[in-house]
Amino acid sequence: MRRATLYSRSPRTQARAAAASVQLPPAAAEAAVAAPATPRPARWRGWLARHPRTLGFVGALALVLLVGAAWQAGLRQSVVPPLTQKDIDAAVLHTLQTKDLPSRAAKAAAAVMPSLVRVRTELPDDRRNLDLPRPRATGSGIIIKEDGTVLTSLHVVVGAERIMVSLHDGTEIEATLAGARPDKDLAVLKLRKLPDEGVQPATLRPTAGLQPGDEVVAVGFPFGIGPSVSAGVVSGLGREHRAGDGRTLLSNLIQFDAAANPGNSGGPLLTLDGQVVGIVAAIMNPTDQAVFIGIGLAVPIEDAAAAAGMPPA
Repeated sequence: MRRATLYSRSPRTQARAAAASVQLPPAAAEAAVAAPATPRPARWRGWLARHPRTLGFVGALALVLLVGAAWQAGLRQSVVPPLTQKDIDAAVLHTLQTKDLPSRAAKAAAAVMPSLVRVRTELPDDRRNLDLPRPRATGSGIIIKEDGTVLTSLHVVVGAERIMVSLHDGTEIEATLAGARPDKDLAVLKLRKLPDEGVQPATLRPTAGLQPGDEVVAVGFPFGIGPSVSAGVVSGLGREHRAGDGRTLLSNLIQFDAAANPGNSGGPLLTLDGQVVGIVAAIMNPTDQAVFIGIGLAVPIEDAAAAAGMPPA
């Protein structure tokens, strides 16, 4: 038996069929055919009512995208262009023109000032001149250990009955002679006690790489005045000099032209980074006047540190 072919019906066709099955009046049937099954706005309202979470998610996503776009636009406007070498040069030039910067010698001296000391000695009475005041000598020194170890020149303290060391803050503490190297005119002192806040040792630098022409700074108490600072250059290396006793020959000395005078002995010779490279030992003068004419001599810090039991760096 042949079956009739089935077709899907459109809403309009279904409406006609429904009208025909219920035998609506002709006018009502035509209205039913003309009217849509479900109005489109009603469909959307129904979908939204059924999916409120989806609607909220879409709204939140749209808000995030909007805020992100606004932020990106603001970021592009606030991006600082990278610095160029021209900008850096201009800033440095402006600083040099408007600021008074400390000299390199001043910075080097400031670095060692907390470690610099003045050495004052009292010598035994001269029995032939009992009416004269007890003779005194003044020199310089440098703290090299936190335990109060001080380096100075031997000729500053030799034969002293009493040794007094003045710290950078004016505190005066008695010291004892803990060691000596006559062949280097070096003496090692030890403070009898430490101040409450302790002491600050200087930084030592080996002479390796030191060359004539390198800038150096001498710090100390010339003629008891100070602390005093003078600057110059290394003018020679490996020099020899006959010590004040006329017998001891000092060797491997650093020659420099920073001003030094009696009282500078035992003080530090610094590089421009504020590190101790030598201990001032003597000045040269072909006359009988013990004043500076342009040549000072210092013991390399390796020799000085060895005198204090510190191995060369």
